[in-house]
Amino acid sequence: MINNDRLIRLRYALDLKNDEMVEIFELGGMKVTKEEVGEMLTKPNDSYSEDLEEAEETVDDETVERFLNGLIIHKRGKQEPKPGQPERPALSRDEWINNVLLKKLRIALKLTSEDMLEVFDQAGVHVTKGQLSALLRKKGHKHYKDCGDKFARSFLKGLTVRYRGKSI
Repeated sequence: MINNDRLIRLRYALDLKNDEMVEIFELGGMKVTKEEVGEMLTKPNDSYSEDLEEAEETVDDETVERFLNGLIIHKRGKQEPKPGQPERPALSRDEWINNVLLKKLRIALKLTSEDMLEVFDQAGVHVTKGQLSALLRKKGHKHYKDCGDKFARSFLKGLTVRYRGKSI
């Protein structure tokens, strides 16, 4: 799954408008226009090819993470940094983007582990508490597991069912 697809699915699941997307990106520390958001929400022509690895994405991991940081602020409000803490959270450069997606959506949407398991169930995927815990761990932990595209896609599908009441 390419990053454009992640943003498209997330936008649909949470029923966000382009104006809200621009605002969320700004909250995440990235200035974009409506036109740029429109380009990000368009799949490249070759993304439908047989080999998804060859699909060229127009959105990088940093852009997705900045959007997710902005979504947290949009949903939960700006949190004042504690003394000695940086103003903005550091980007997770070495972590798999699907793991970051799950972690930050959990924070933004105030989801408990049980809520996340329900979201997976609504998408038709059974995930155990242990599996979910492994996906949410910090990279380098002995029980950390990379979140595959199938899990991320299923989670976004479950969010669509939960927040829009629609199955896709």
